[in-house]
Amino acid sequence: MYKILIIEDDLAIARNLMHFLETEGYSVTHASGQNDGLNAFENNTYDCILLDLSLSDGSGFAVCSAVKAVSDVPVIFLTASTDENCTVAGFELGADDYINKPFRPRELLARMKNVMRRINRSPSALVCGNVSVDQARGVVTKNGNEIFLSALEYRLLLVFFSNKDKLMSRDRLAEELWSVSGEYVSDNTLNVYMKRLREKIEDDPQHPKIILTIRGLGYKAVDR
Repeated sequence: MYKILIIEDDLAIARNLMHFLETEGYSVTHASGQNDGLNAFENNTYDCILLDLSLSDGSGFAVCSAVKAVSDVPVIFLTASTDENCTVAGFELGADDYINKPFRPRELLARMKNVMRRINRSPSALVCGNVSVDQARGVVTKNGNEIFLSALEYRLLLVFFSNKDKLMSRDRLAEELWSVSGEYVSDNTLNVYMKRLREKIEDDPQHPKIILTIRGLGYKAVDR
């Protein structure tokens, strides 16, 4: 799963963009300003950054400069400005693309894929306990041996491994499976997929160590 950082101080734009990208299978983090954006970048690894030019507490130019000084992660400016000088300045700082607002989500997605392909970035492996997910190949291994998951089991595992140590509600998990299957996922269906997934990844499914049940709240993947 590709990880995207959105640095945007317009909350309506950020929410809509996050929802769109998450339904497309991306893991998305939102930061509302320069300081929060740089802090998120310094403490996590991302495959692409969508960066607003004008931020309430600073400048997208400053963020781009700081990012490109230490990383080759693609940066795409999102801006309402049509000033040619701004565009040129962004590219001179190392920006990989420049998209004017309002933009069409599908076009943005295509251009994101293009810059990530050009830089040849692939989603990093996800590891939790003795289970590893090679996202580039879609292969899951346990103790180095491949295990086979259905499409929905694989999606469920990605959600957990991309959100390690975070509480995942049953509603959130059902929504994730629903977006992939295209059909409503009932509470009983979720129980079935959780049981099947645990049978494949846990040493003792009755006493799970990787995906824990948080009674009354949901589940959490932990890396012990």
